[in-house]
Amino acid sequence: MIVKRSIDKDELQDLPKATFPGRIYVIQSEKETQKAAAYLQSQPIVGIDSETRPSFTKGQRHKVALLQISSTDCCFLFRLNMTGLTQPLIDLLENPSITKVGLSLKDDFMMLRKRAAFTPRNCIELQDYVRQFEIQDKSLQKIYGILFQEKISKSQRLSNWEADVLSDSQKQYAATDAWACLNIYNLLEELKRTGNYEIEEQPINDLHKTEQHV
Repeated sequence: MIVKRSIDKDELQDLPKATFPGRIYVIQSEKETQKAAAYLQSQPIVGIDSETRPSFTKGQRHKVALLQISSTDCCFLFRLNMTGLTQPLIDLLENPSITKVGLSLKDDFMMLRKRAAFTPRNCIELQDYVRQFEIQDKSLQKIYGILFQEKISKSQRLSNWEADVLSDSQKQYAATDAWACLNIYNLLEELKRTGNYEIEEQPINDLHKTEQHV
């Protein structure tokens, strides 16, 4: 496999859309949270992401509304605006035996701590992890496009994540983001294990730019 260093917007736009193929569960009660967390505690590795209702008023900020945690087969959408960040989820985030993979995790955890205090353990930040493969892009969209030749839609990013009922489009968007993080990590771990990849040669013009920058 050839691992590209970067991908431009035009290339990304032409790619087919990525969609989460598994089952999506919307969790909005304490009982459902306990059941979902118990399942996730049995997984060795999960992908995580979060969504916050956008604010279009200066000075107004909302707390995290949704925490997405995905295995390879199913994704749970925890509606924190309804349940809060409860102990079963805190236990999961703090469990050192479960690897949590995400992108911009520092920002996610900072926002989640506004709901409850916790100390996340055994976390993989994809923006750091991809450096060993010389991938220069840092967005989830671009990293996924480089590795899977598919694009992740961002059409629902600014939708209302505190709506009474999440739309099918919102659920698919949220699940895809968390699952994509897991997908990226699993593929790169496999490439690292097998050595079955080559990093795309950097164009001469880019090398000149790098030398001038140094």
